Amino acid sequence: MATDIVITAGDQRLEGFLTDTPTARALAAALPITAAAHLWGEEIYFPVPQVVADLDDTAAVVVNVGDLGYWPTGKAFCMFFGMTPASVPGEIRPASAVNLVGRVHGDPCCLKLVPEGATVRIEKK
Repeated sequence: MATDIVITAGDQRLEGFLTDTPTARALAAALPITAAAHLWGEEIYFPVPQVVADLDDTAAVVVNVGDLGYWPTGKAFCMFFGMTPASVPGEIRPASAVNLVGRVHGDPCCLKLVPEGATVRIEKK
């Protein structure tokens, strides 16, 4: 069963969901999570040391705008809202494979307004 979430990043507020996968369930169990935003192109990521997972069946090297991922290499939660430094025309690419763990509802373009170091909080709706 999916978990409905609210993401607050700086002054921006989005709703979304975490899917029903082992990695997503581990993230849901760790909520609420509060951290400082790191920016990598049009991706916000931050460490979630309380969650440890390996790549799973959802692992992807190309993602879509609005995808939420868990990056096992950095033990980090990722929110994709546009091109990253690793992207190529027509493809949004994380630094390396991520487990797809959910999506935001609607257009996440407001995340472009979130500065490096802003507080990000993810909690159950």
